[in-house]
Amino acid sequence: MALKNNNVYSEFFTPYRQKLLINLFLLLVVFFTMALLSENFLTFKNIINVLRNIAPVVIVGVAFTLLMISRMLDLSVGSVLALSGVIAALVSLHLPTPVAFLIGVLSGSLIGAINAFLTIPLGVNSVIATLGTLYMARGTANILTGGVAVYGVPDGYRQLGDGSLLGIPNPIWVMIVPVIIFIFLEQFTLVGRYSIAVGSNPEAAMLSGIPSKKIHAFLYISTGTMAGLAGVMLSSRFGSGQVLVGEGFEFDVIVATILGGTILAGGEGSVYGTIIGAMIIGILDNGFNLLAVPHFWQVVAKGIILVFAVAVDVLLRKRFSEMQLKKRLLETGISKK
Repeated sequence: MALKNNNVYSEFFTPYRQKLLINLFLLLVVFFTMALLSENFLTFKNIINVLRNIAPVVIVGVAFTLLMISRMLDLSVGSVLALSGVIAALVSLHLPTPVAFLIGVLSGSLIGAINAFLTIPLGVNSVIATLGTLYMARGTANILTGGVAVYGVPDGYRQLGDGSLLGIPNPIWVMIVPVIIFIFLEQFTLVGRYSIAVGSNPEAAMLSGIPSKKIHAFLYISTGTMAGLAGVMLSSRFGSGQVLVGEGFEFDVIVATILGGTILAGGEGSVYGTIIGAMIIGILDNGFNLLAVPHFWQVVAKGIILVFAVAVDVLLRKRFSEMQLKKRLLETGISKK
């Protein structure tokens, strides 16, 4: 009976599920610590502000998570965010705002398609390929604008990013849509299952007939599209196309995704975990600002959190492997001395 209970425990409390529980606990600790340290933290206005600020990270992160689960990376999302916002602002000077927004989002899709082409048919390493498109997208944004912000956008341009509905800022409503879509894709479609299969064992997935190339292409284009959407939303919020926006944004997305339990080796992670990771980072950023902590200390804190997340993941996996080995030894009747 004891062995059976241990088996149930080890099968249910996998390293990822343990990490998710730890992250939930960490989220609560960070939340209540900031509430105790700052009297302005636990207000409706501030909580809404936190959610609005993490919206771009969540919007991109939900697609980025499935991409990382499939054992790929996209380092270009910050530059795509800037390029999409710049293009939307420029187009809005000549065409209706909805058309400008659509073209801005599609520009992100285009960069995603370029990333897919570089990494799939050409076989370029995803880090190298997307590092190249990172510079390409940022450089294109500078070429289009001459290195200066795009102002003079029409009335109504700011409604998407700076308006509100039922007292809730529009970026939060926009964020909810990708969250629902990608949770559905992850939990209830072959996209989620295939992403895990491809990330866990690419060779076995290929031999099983899983269309790995199509999955990677879809996820790259999806990630680019979400980066485009986030860029358009931020451009709308600022009322301009900012060339410098999104610098370091890819780091925020990666930290949120890894903190949420998605591993660089692929095959494991979830959209839920990334949302939790983004909330932890968002609450810390907000709390540090309320406490007037210098920006460079905030960067140090993010680095510490990233190292902590990876270290916890390694320790949990090591412990899980030891438990699995002990289980096999017990099942075969071999006693370990």
